[in-house]
Amino acid sequence: MDPEFGRKIEQWYTKNKRNLPWRETTNPYFIWLSEIILQQTRVEQGLSYYEAFVKKYPIVEKLAKAKEEEVLKLWQGLGYYSRARNLHLSAKLINTKFNGNFPCTYNQIIELKGVGTYTAAAIASFAYNLPHAVIDGNVYRVLSRVYGIKTPIDSSSGKKQFEELAQVLLNKKNPALYNQAIMEFGSQMCKPVNPNCTVCVLKSKCFAFERGMVAALPVKEKKTKVRKRYFNYFLLIDKKGDVLYNKRTAKDIWQGLNELFLIETDEETELYQLLKNKNLLKIIGKHYVIENKQHKLKHILSHQHLITQFTIIKCNTIFSKEASKIKQSNMHQLAWPRLIDKFLSICTLA
Repeated sequence: MDPEFGRKIEQWYTKNKRNLPWRETTNPYFIWLSEIILQQTRVEQGLSYYEAFVKKYPIVEKLAKAKEEEVLKLWQGLGYYSRARNLHLSAKLINTKFNGNFPCTYNQIIELKGVGTYTAAAIASFAYNLPHAVIDGNVYRVLSRVYGIKTPIDSSSGKKQFEELAQVLLNKKNPALYNQAIMEFGSQMCKPVNPNCTVCVLKSKCFAFERGMVAALPVKEKKTKVRKRYFNYFLLIDKKGDVLYNKRTAKDIWQGLNELFLIETDEETELYQLLKNKNLLKIIGKHYVIENKQHKLKHILSHQHLITQFTIIKCNTIFSKEASKIKQSNMHQLAWPRLIDKFLSICTLA
């Protein structure tokens, strides 16, 4: 037990915390929304999305009854869209199983889709002041540096070691304050790069600072492999002015979102080669006009780099009744990946 550690970061937090809307409430639904949005998202980016969700879906019942397309559209631009789908599915579960009342125990909360140990601990402590320590990247970093823990944070033994330490250090009388404090401290003071160690309230007891090991901690044993993918999109317009699209259903990036006609290749491919694609030829026929030559965009995801090119083609045909199509003027109503939405905002359609 190290009461000085918790006391110092709580005092620092009280003086330096950012004023954020989800910190001004104990409403578990709002806290849950913020935690899901802030997974893999910076506060600065997530704030406007949080406010939009709270405004459109002020209670869990409204979110549960919304159409998935609406939820994904509101989420558009945040990435990691499985978060939005899980949010929607969990809202439905809360509405049916718990009669619209947000679950109030850690074990119930962690059963929600998309909620792991960190998120469950955060909701349980912030909403109900239950004694569950949060462990996120910020917490790993603070504990590793202050206590000199060199066990890799992405190893089983490391996770166990950090979880046990975090629970021991937790202020059981006010877990909400302590958890908020250590996460904010890691985010704003004990940063991954160039932390402000000279004015840190913990520098006198920090293992990494005393030994010049701040940049070396925490330790990770696995390197993220980045995959390159080549997406060749076609904005196909028929004689009636309809645009062809389809919904991504495979267990891949952007599941549940809409996209334009796609040919994925193993390498960068010239347009004349893509135009030999049999599936594309079935749609555009022999007589077509390339309205606009390729727009090239690069889109970087956490584990994937997408090299994309877009081509606009006007077809001298009418798309079949079974095809998913939409008027150009209504395209903004659909939920698209940020990449395609960006293209649609810069391309000019005659």
